[in-house]
Amino acid sequence: MQIPTSNPDPFIKSMSDKAESVRTLFSEHMTRLTTKVPLKVMLGDGTVTDQESFDPALVRKFFDDILQKIPDWSNQGVSATAEKDLRRSFIKFEIKEGNYLLSGHMSLQYHALLFYKLDHRVIEIQKELSDISDMIAKLQVKVGPENDKIIEEKLKQEGYQSMDDQKLFEVLFNREDITQDIVQSIEVSHAEHTKLVSNRDRLFVELDNMLIEVYHTTSVMIDENRMIAAEEGCLCNFNLEYLKNNIRQGNINLSRISEQTKTNLPVLMDSVIRALKN
Repeated sequence: MQIPTSNPDPFIKSMSDKAESVRTLFSEHMTRLTTKVPLKVMLGDGTVTDQESFDPALVRKFFDDILQKIPDWSNQGVSATAEKDLRRSFIKFEIKEGNYLLSGHMSLQYHALLFYKLDHRVIEIQKELSDISDMIAKLQVKVGPENDKIIEEKLKQEGYQSMDDQKLFEVLFNREDITQDIVQSIEVSHAEHTKLVSNRDRLFVELDNMLIEVYHTTSVMIDENRMIAAEEGCLCNFNLEYLKNNIRQGNINLSRISEQTKTNLPVLMDSVIRALKN
C-alpha cells in the first residue's frame, strides 16, 4: 500500500497526513538545495553562453544526513543512477514493525548537460586539432602507396612475390615475424604521421578535460510514472507492506493490524519528520 493515499480509514488517514508532512518538508529542502546559480560556459564553436546550475553534491549530502538521523531504519546509503544525460540521486529506507514493513523513498531526478569551461585554451586546442587533421589528411594521401611499397619489399626479401590477396593474407596471418617487421618498418618510415596522431589524441584528451557538467532540475513533486518518463523533479513516498514468511505483500487487511502496531507506525513516521525538521 503506497502512502499517502485517499483511503478514509482513520489509521491510514493518519499515516497519509504524516506522509504529506514529510513530502512538504522534503519539497522545501529540495527547493533550497536546487537553487540555481548563474554561470558562463562555452559552446563547441567557441560561443559564450549563460547557463544556470545547482550542485548535486549538496543533495547527496542532504540524503546522507537524513539517513544518519534515522539510525533505526535500515538502508543501503545514498544511491545514484546515470543514463546518458539523465541522473538520479535517491535513498530508500525501511523498518519492521511487527509483521509489517514500512519503507520510504526520496529521490531527485535531473539532467546533466555538457559545456566547455570559459577558457581561451578551448579555442586554441580546436585550432590545433584542425591543423593537425589537415596535415594527417595530406600525409595519408601518400602513406597508402608508400605502405604498399614497404610490404612488397619485405615480402620480396622473404621470397614471397606475385601473390593474390588471399595468399598475401595467409602469409601475413601465419608469419607473425614478417607482420611485426612490416609494422615496425612502416612506423619508422612514417614517424611524422605517428607523431601527429599522438599529438591529436593528446589534444582530444585535453579538450575532454575542459568539459564541465551543468545540472538542470526542478523541485516539483512527480510520481514514478513521470520519473520513468525522464521528467525532472522530486519523488517522496512510503509503502506499507505485510510480511508473511518474509515475503512482502502489498494487499493489507486493515482489520488485522493490531492496535499496538497502529500506534507504533505513526511514531516511526514522526522520526522521519523530526529528521527533516532538524
